[in-house]
Amino acid sequence: MKPLTDAPCSSLWEDGWYRYARRLDSPNFGPRPSGAQIDLIVVHSISLPPGQYGGDEVQRLFTNTLDWNAHPYFQAITGMEVSSHFYIRRQGELWQFVSCTERAWHAGTSCYRGRDNCNDDSIGIELEGLEGGEFEPAQYETLSSLCAALGQRYPVQHIAGHEHIAPGRKADPGAGFRWSELQQALGWPSRYFPEGTH
Repeated sequence: MKPLTDAPCSSLWEDGWYRYARRLDSPNFGPRPSGAQIDLIVVHSISLPPGQYGGDEVQRLFTNTLDWNAHPYFQAITGMEVSSHFYIRRQGELWQFVSCTERAWHAGTSCYRGRDNCNDDSIGIELEGLEGGEFEPAQYETLSSLCAALGQRYPVQHIAGHEHIAPGRKADPGAGFRWSELQQALGWPSRYFPEGTH
């Protein structure tokens, strides 16, 4: 299968890597199915341990270097191999772990737009935060800029939370995430967003 590639003239992207993100390669990825159209952005929230910010535990989780014995919570996720394309810290700092041309492991069992396996054709963005909690203005600023850049590069037509693609199993980013603020910043039509968020 021929991998998806970026246009050589693109100044923002190189082989699926965003120039304004800090790169840290994750081993947790795979090829997208042949013919996959990257038309969905999935917003998540994460903090390790839950509710604690500022450490490097998320980066370590996504690169399989987390010390499972460093905190009691980590025992519940021992051996987990996951990743996201992007991670936005509380101050707005942007990290990237997987090329957008590749399939990151962020969605799990999922269904959206009448399609299963959302990892196949989506971009995953993790926000440093607690499920249901509030997020910082700097995170919305980075998120909206990133989504705009993704929308210019890929045929994005949908943006949803993990809670929308895996209802009953996941609840992030949750009630504290302001979808209306993101929509206003992007200027995207309401049909791009989950029902009830605009």
